[in-house]
Amino acid sequence: MLFYSFFKTLTGKEVTVELKNDLSITGILHSVDQYLNIKLNEIKVVDEEKHPHLMAVQNCFIRGSVVRYIQLPQDAIDTDLLHDATRREARNS
Repeated sequence: MLFYSFFKTLTGKEVTVELKNDLSITGILHSVDQYLNIKLNEIKVVDEEKHPHLMAVQNCFIRGSVVRYIQLPQDAIDTDLLHDATRREARNS
């Protein structure tokens, strides 16, 4: 639940999601659920030449199981808070 809670705080921020099929999509994080399924608004495909059919798409839903990485805005990450939460969760396990 730690990552779910963390990603909920990033709602409204721009993120880049890299999928396991090497497709990277940048957009505004609209919502995330406990399975880390992600809904993005105002999307842009990072490599438009490779995926021209996605240029007309404005919103998308990404299943959590196909996500490889999520690149976050640096100013949105409080590393001290994240380290503390990680330690607390590890102690409770």
